[in-house]
Amino acid sequence: MGHISRRGAVAAGIAGLVVPLTVAVAGAAPAQAASCTTSTGPYQKQVEKFLGRTADGKQSPADCAATRAFQTKHGITPNIGYAGPVTWGVMSLMNQQKAAGKTPNAAGKCPVNKGRIACVDLTRQLSWIQDGKKLVYGPVPVRTGRDGYETRTGLKKIYWRDKNHVSSIYDVPMPYSQFFDGGQAFHSAGVSMWNPPGSHGCVNMTKADATKYWSLLTKGDDVYVYGRKPGT
Repeated sequence: MGHISRRGAVAAGIAGLVVPLTVAVAGAAPAQAASCTTSTGPYQKQVEKFLGRTADGKQSPADCAATRAFQTKHGITPNIGYAGPVTWGVMSLMNQQKAAGKTPNAAGKCPVNKGRIACVDLTRQLSWIQDGKKLVYGPVPVRTGRDGYETRTGLKKIYWRDKNHVSSIYDVPMPYSQFFDGGQAFHSAGVSMWNPPGSHGCVNMTKADATKYWSLLTKGDDVYVYGRKPGT
């Protein structure tokens, strides 16, 4: 992500998951497909089941419309209703996140001997705040670094906070920035948390979650990042 200049050079990140395709950039309208595909995708049954449709493994106009609406909502392109690996990868990740429930640290991978700490699980693209074994906030979905710009793992500390930060590299706003490793920070991002392919290293959050993290964390608090993001 580079070093921080006077204003704090940071990758803002237009994030997402799994296999990089054409990316819907923050602030840009999703690419419009010429038509809805009639092709059956390799993950047709899984996608149909996720969307609550009859999982017969055969593409129909209604299946395509539902899949395309999901793709458009989350910036997955091309948004032509094809049940391919990127779309199913996002849905599969959502299932894993849902399964975490209120016990995201059930495997004990985030330290419980540090007091208040912000945990980031790259594998499930989840973050939460805990105090010892007590869950304080979350878990919430996040968008971390894409392939080549991975969010770095390990134990870190928040060393600088800037509520109204603007990236001097990408010239985009990064509200509620809390920096914990070089130019990598928690911050709000105005796109879906499941928008491929990923950030430039930052941990992107919804405005509501970034605001809550701002209120719960402070300079010197620990951050622990572990796992590996799908597609990196």
